[in-house]
Order: sequence, then C-alpha cells, then structure tokens
Amino acid sequence: MKKQFFLLMAVMFISFGAAIAQGGQRQTPEERTKTTMEKLVPLNLNADQITKTTALFTDLYTEQQKALEEMRASGSMDREAFQAKRKEMNDARDLKLKEIFTADQYKKFKDEIEPAMTPQRRSN
Repeated sequence: MKKQFFLLMAVMFISFGAAIAQGGQRQTPEERTKTTMEKLVPLNLNADQITKTTALFTDLYTEQQKALEEMRASGSMDREAFQAKRKEMNDARDLKLKEIFTADQYKKFKDEIEPAMTPQRRSN
C-alpha cells in the first residue's frame, strides 16, 4: 500500500512539474492576438472593428517579438531600452485604437481590459 501511495505521489509531482514548465512557453504573435481578442469581447466590436483590431494587435505583437529577438541576438539585454521601445509601440497602438473604437469602447479598454492584459510578475 505504501508503494502505491508513493508511486501516486511521484506521478502527481512529475505531472505538476510538467504543467508548470509549460506555462513558461512564449506565445506566438497570432496566439497573443487571439487571447487579446477574446478579452475584447465585452467591447461588443462590430465586424469592421474586429478586423482592424486583429490586424493591429498582430502587427504590434510581431513587432514586439522582432524587437525582443534583435535585443537578444545583439547580446544587449537592456531591459530599460526594451521597456521604452515597448511603451513607444503601445502609445502608437493607442492612437490607432482611438480611431477604431468609439470613445466609450476606448475608455472601457483603458480602464478595464488593458490592465488585465499585462501579465503580473510574482514577487519572491
């Protein structure tokens, strides 16, 4: 009975470890766009807005991934420079979203949806 219990515990421990490890994988720009679009459902976007917003976020995430890969390839892991570039990209995104969304949709995006889009870091 003890052997079965310990075997079960070992299997659970390994399964849990594998599940945690998979959570660290990076999403492709298309996967990130899909996740973002799911979060935008409360805005009740029309078909034209969905098309424009999907293209906007796909371009944004592709550009961010490219910038990150370039930074890693150069060997310069300047986090502050990357954060500044990301802020610049997000500011450009916001200008485009203002053109796509209504004023109410944009306000709801900035107040409710955008804060939920930023992954929260665990403090150790």
